[in-house]
Amino acid sequence: MPSRLAALPSGSGDTILTALAHPLAAQNLKTGALIHANLGTAALVEHALKKGEGKLTKHGALLVDTGRFTGRSVKDKYVVRDAETENSINWGPINQPMSEEHFANLKADFLKELEGQEELYVADLFGGSQPEYRVNVRVINQMAWHNLFIRTLLVRPTAEELADFVPEYTIINLPSFKANPERHGCRSDTVIAVSFTEKLILIGNTEYSGEMKKGVFGLLNYLLPAQGVMPMHCSANIGKDGKSAIFFGLSGTGKTTLSADASRTLIGDDEHGWSDTAVFNFEGGCYAKMINLSAEGEPEIYATTKMFGTILENVAMDEDTRELDFTDASKTENTRGAYPIESIPNTSEKNLGPAPSNVIMLTADAFGVLPPIARLTADQAMYYFLSGYTAKVAGTEIGVTEPEATFSTCFGAAFMPRHPSVYGNLLKERIAKGNVQCWLVNTGWTGGKYGTGSRMPIKATRALLNAVLDGDMDKVEFRKDPNFGFDVPVHVPVLAAAGIDQTILDPRSTWADVADYDATAKKLVQLFIDNFAQFEAHVDEGVRNAAPAPVAA
Repeated sequence: MPSRLAALPSGSGDTILTALAHPLAAQNLKTGALIHANLGTAALVEHALKKGEGKLTKHGALLVDTGRFTGRSVKDKYVVRDAETENSINWGPINQPMSEEHFANLKADFLKELEGQEELYVADLFGGSQPEYRVNVRVINQMAWHNLFIRTLLVRPTAEELADFVPEYTIINLPSFKANPERHGCRSDTVIAVSFTEKLILIGNTEYSGEMKKGVFGLLNYLLPAQGVMPMHCSANIGKDGKSAIFFGLSGTGKTTLSADASRTLIGDDEHGWSDTAVFNFEGGCYAKMINLSAEGEPEIYATTKMFGTILENVAMDEDTRELDFTDASKTENTRGAYPIESIPNTSEKNLGPAPSNVIMLTADAFGVLPPIARLTADQAMYYFLSGYTAKVAGTEIGVTEPEATFSTCFGAAFMPRHPSVYGNLLKERIAKGNVQCWLVNTGWTGGKYGTGSRMPIKATRALLNAVLDGDMDKVEFRKDPNFGFDVPVHVPVLAAAGIDQTILDPRSTWADVADYDATAKKLVQLFIDNFAQFEAHVDEGVRNAAPAPVAA
């Protein structure tokens, strides 16, 4: 049965409903559903409220609950293993294979489920802001708020671009679909399956919206290296001097916070490509952590929670006053907010900027060993990029008192379909080609490990980053770190101006027990060495020699 267009909802404001330039039937997608095609923000909020998918907060944001999944279902994600992917995917526990036969069964069952839907939401969007490298992505949703989310997070075409939009890749997201492990070759009744050959991503039995966003990220991570473009899990911004900086970092290291600086122009907070001519955002929106958010600590992000069109996931709210409680983690620590990038002041008009002058790798070292900032050579940058180190704080189990090291290759292992060396070598080439300065910044602990020391003052981190981005680090003296071999500044004048003692630059001197520091540093060095063993055969001698070495006893 041919698809039908929905009527324009009353009071939808910015929405002009148009037919799909390339109908679902042209993709062999049959459905009798009422199709809501490329609705705008106001209309999608109305639909979500009418269907009971969310509630309005006091200040007009849309609050939703993602059900039992409050994060990505990593163990339920698969890539179809076929002639296209056999030798190009880095197969393993992250990139799990699904057979062509199982995917054929899954696709058939998905399309049957699709055919029986009463209404669907379809958004035609771009993955990537640089026209030469973007991909046309069509997203088909059961839920209005899911469609609003992906419309917020990806790049929104103009009306003219929609008029002749032809999808290259399609995402079908059906939370109602339950997979059959035996028939579909998966682990549970939840499934995320990617076929690069069929250019199709199927998401079933999860309401967590981030699966769609990360699906597009994984797509671009696969496609762009073949075009010589470096895909990155990073934030990026531009200074008043017109120079760009990129910030790599895992969750909790400050990637979003530190890039949302009112004195700099934001390119994006999460996913970017680095081409010969630009750093470009994959997205048209931001997806920030909300836990413990405050107007004092992160004013730009906090302001978005009071804006119509922002989507808040799993944030606690007083039902009577509709006031939000960002400190409440009873549902999850992973409370999130999605908002258009233009909700942040001073953002890049085209979501791109010049190739970077500085690469900053953020780590939250809960061992309290790493200095607040260190300068890296190109070889060291590749070493720490492949390592992707941060540390989690000690858990709540009895007897668990030590921080836990986390190594996520390329600061985004879960989204990297190709072998890590592909991305590492691309980064090294780009750094050398652009004569880019590289830095490792510790936003974790100082004065001792977690439980003894204290969190690195954000004003110290900001002051040091400003010194880097303003060129002031070119004027300071550096020492060689005895354990890690990178260069550490001895004295940075801006710290004094921020009221920060210079001793913070030498972690060992901040510990009450230097013998304990030495033992902890030796342990962390060994963790790096053990983790990097998997990459040694794939990197050159310069990168192997960039490994840390413990100080001899």
